Amino acid sequence: QVQLVESGGGLVQAGGSLRLSCAASGSIISTNAMGWYRQAPGNQRELVAHITSGGSSNYADSVKGRFTISRDNNENTVYLQMNSLKPEDTAVYYCNAELTVLKLLRIQSLELWGQGTPVTVSS
Repeated sequence: QVQLVESGGGLVQAGGSLRLSCAASGSIISTNAMGWYRQAPGNQRELVAHITSGGSSNYADSVKGRFTISRDNNENTVYLQMNSLKPEDTAVYYCNAELTVLKLLRIQSLELWGQGTPVTVSS
């Protein structure tokens, strides 16, 4: 079974840092684009950062200069380093990945979401 497992969320004071990790496991042939999204209570899910298989990245304007997305293709893992956290960064953070997998003896494309990890920034 192919899945994404996230870790690293928690409670931090404003100005602090957290590092989120998301590891893909299962019959994975390759990980393609990967990204982090977040959803605060009452809000829609929004893109935080995105990284291609080649390492090109883009960020939401609200996190530019504070967050850094990176990946380890050998470990099928994507990271989100979050610095200078603000209370408005409080949300559940979700990992997203576009994968090429072996399923039922066939090579298939698959898009997966992680289970979400909560980040709370206190003022």
